Amino acid sequence: MKLVWNWKRVLKHAWSIRLIVLAGVLSGAEIALPLVREVIDVPAGVFAGLSFAATAGAFIARLVAQESVSGASGGE
Repeated sequence: MKLVWNWKRVLKHAWSIRLIVLAGVLSGAEIALPLVREVIDVPAGVFAGLSFAATAGAFIARLVAQESVSGASGGE
């Protein structure tokens, strides 16, 4: 396995990375929800559904050329 040459820039600017982190946070919130159910009344499955949406968005974002990350203009 070899990292891309601009991996620091990818971590900082890529939407796919941002959405994957969001999915991880939402998954953690779904796990923690039973612990705070008395304070926050959120139906079960809401964070899991949002996590799925963020993961799907990350999949799509990974396929889209982002000029701020790759320098690609989209016209290959």
